[in-house]
Parts: sequence; structure tokens; C-alpha cells
Amino acid sequence: MRTRKALMAPAAVIAAAALLAACGGGDAGTPGGSSGDGGDVELTFWHNSTTGPGKAFWDETAAMFEEETGVKVNIQTVQNEDMDGKLQTALNSGDAPDVFMARGGGKLADIVEAGQALDITDLIDDDVRDAVGGTFNAFSVDGRVYGMPTSVLPGGIYYNKAMFEEAGIEGTPATMAELEDAVEKLKGIGVDPIALGGKAAWPAAHWYYFFALRTCSQEAMETDAAAIQFEDPCWEQAAQELQDFASIEPFNPGFLTTDAQGSAASSAGMIANEQAAMELMGAWNPGVIADLTPDKQPMEDLGWFPFPAVEGGEGDPTAMMGGVDGYACSAQAPAEECAAFLNFYMSQERQEAYAEAFVTLPASQEAQGVVTDPALLDILEAYNEAAYVQVWLDTAFGQNVGNALNAGVVEMLAGSGTPEGIVSAVNDAAARG
Repeated sequence: MRTRKALMAPAAVIAAAALLAACGGGDAGTPGGSSGDGGDVELTFWHNSTTGPGKAFWDETAAMFEEETGVKVNIQTVQNEDMDGKLQTALNSGDAPDVFMARGGGKLADIVEAGQALDITDLIDDDVRDAVGGTFNAFSVDGRVYGMPTSVLPGGIYYNKAMFEEAGIEGTPATMAELEDAVEKLKGIGVDPIALGGKAAWPAAHWYYFFALRTCSQEAMETDAAAIQFEDPCWEQAAQELQDFASIEPFNPGFLTTDAQGSAASSAGMIANEQAAMELMGAWNPGVIADLTPDKQPMEDLGWFPFPAVEGGEGDPTAMMGGVDGYACSAQAPAEECAAFLNFYMSQERQEAYAEAFVTLPASQEAQGVVTDPALLDILEAYNEAAYVQVWLDTAFGQNVGNALNAGVVEMLAGSGTPEGIVSAVNDAAARG
């Protein structure tokens, strides 16, 4: 079994981070330095866990850190869909948060290039470095580390086992033909086959990413993704495959105006409340679904399977698309205290608590023994056996190109765009810089 797998990303930006956190810079301590004793230093910390066990985890972690170090962590929670915009505004205004959520790729590289992230390479505890290993590549830019991971989040299709049994679906779909057959059988029992929360664009775009992963060879995926230039014809072919799949109407009605998370009416809520049978999403989904079930408990019938193979595709069927969640420090944060907070939440005890609170896969391999959710265990096995793991394309490409890609996919699914338009959207946005 392979372990310590690193996510693949453009060579210039081997990273995996997104912007999810932080409230104005620390009031005490020297920017980018340290006060020398933690007593009068405060850190500001934004995260996106607004309710439930996730919020409780961060409240507890902050209180434990303050008790141990004397450094107070002031928390502000921000709704996930609002985070990117709020964080970018804070960074650009010079009122940067001390600790902010990061997923790497071009987004993190842009922040690093702007001088807004703290280099923590020499501030990582040795035991944390050993436990995380190659996953630090997800937060590395030009060989330096700018973030600390919390969880690994490869994607795939979640499904309701009871619905599959009722519809007479044996096993799980391994090919697109089998997935299309499952869609028709699920329609026959009166449920929406696939829940899709396309309002935020990225959940819809994920379908394109996975079609590309199965259609494009690893060489084409890595070469063109690194260049941020869709040259290989496989990219347009993948878009055509998605358009053809969408034509059988597998998604819930109104999927382009449906939220992905946060309520019973979201796509995750449709799974949690047994209104739909499948959803394509990352490894954070079991925790999101659990928070939306009537009893706020993990869904017993939730299963998982890899995205199916595409007929004639050159992609390795074991390859995965995914990311790594974590946090970075602002360049203006008190360095020693901020890095100490990152190291603190990466202790084995805190990582085990994180995995249990969020029902997800912890970044520390020492903590993966607490994972018991059957769907997550299936994901972890597939992750460790994957030929390679490609960072979510919008994360890898950075905000401008990534947004153009996601918008192009939505336009095609809405009927106002074309497969060729997705390729043009990426290449045009990349050319604009």
C-alpha cells in the first residue's frame, strides 16, 4: 500500500489550498515576527465551520491552545460560499487575517507572490513533518512551505445503498454505461438519481474535472494543467462526454440554482434526507451530510465509489481528483505564535478529534486509525492505491482561470455554451494572465 501520497499540480505551483479564513491581522506582537512570550499576543482565525461538531472542535482547540501557551485565538466563522471573496478583500486591503484556510494550487501561489503568506518551512515541528510527509507538497511553492494541512480530500461518488438495492442496481457502476443504466433504474423508483448543487459553479465543474481525468492521459493532464493551456483534444472530448451525459437528465431539477451545502434543500441535504441517490463530491461530504440528517448523525446507508471509466478514455481508472484542506498564516502575523497554533492542531490527539468531528480523512497518518466511516475507509483505500491524484483544476489554475473554467462548464450545462467554449474560456483567461 502506498502512503504519504502527494497531490499533483502545475510544476510552478505544487500546492493545494483555497481561501477560507481569517479576520484582520493580530493586534499584538511584531508583524511577521514574535513578541517573544505568548502572553500578550492574540491571533485572529477565520474558518468555515459555522455550526455543529466542526465549530465545537475549533472552539475547543483554540481554548486548549490558549491554556497551554497564553496566546488567545479570536475566531470568526464565515459561511463557506462567502469565504473566498471575504478573504481576498481582507488580503487586498492590508487587513489580512492571522490564520486563514488554504487549499493550495494557483490560489495559494498568487497569495505567496503577493507577499501575503508566511513561509513556515523552518517552523514545522519534526514530529508533524514526519506524520504528514509528502502532503506538505500541497502547500509548497518553489520548494518552500506556506501552509499546514488538516485533511486529505479526494473525490468520488457518494450513494445511498438502500436506494441502489431497491432499484435493483448490483454493485457500483464502473463504467459510464453502467452509471447511465443506474440513472434510469433510480428514476424508476421515483428519486432524483444525482443531486447536484450547481449554484456555486464548482460542484457542477467537478463533473467536467472527472470526465477529463478519465478521458485525458496522465501526461496530457499534467502537461496541459501545468501550462494552464488546453492543447490536447481530450479536454474538448471530456466536455462533450459531460454534455452527452447531462442529456439523459441525471441531475435534480433546478440543479444550477441549488446550493451544495448548508441546508436540507442543498444537494448534500437531498442525500441526507433521502431525496436523491448519488452526489459527486470530495471526502468532506460524509460530515456535511451527517450535519443535515434529521438526527444529526452519520448516514448509515452512505456508500462511495470511484468515478467510472469513460469508454475510449486514456485516463488511468485509479487516478483521483482531489485536494488538501489546511491553514496558512498571514505574512503580517506573529510568526512563532501563528506557526505554534498550526503545529498544535496537528498533534495526533487533535488530528484524531478533527477526523471525528468532521467525519473526514485527517492529514496526519498517525491519526487515520480513528476513521471508521465505511465510505471514508473505501476512499482511503482508493487514495492509497491511486496511480496519481490531481488537484482540483480550479484550485490548480488560480482564481481567475479557475473561475473562467467553472463558468464555462455551467454555461454549457445551462445550454448557452459549448464544449469548445470551455476550452476557449480557459485558454483566453490564461492568456489574459
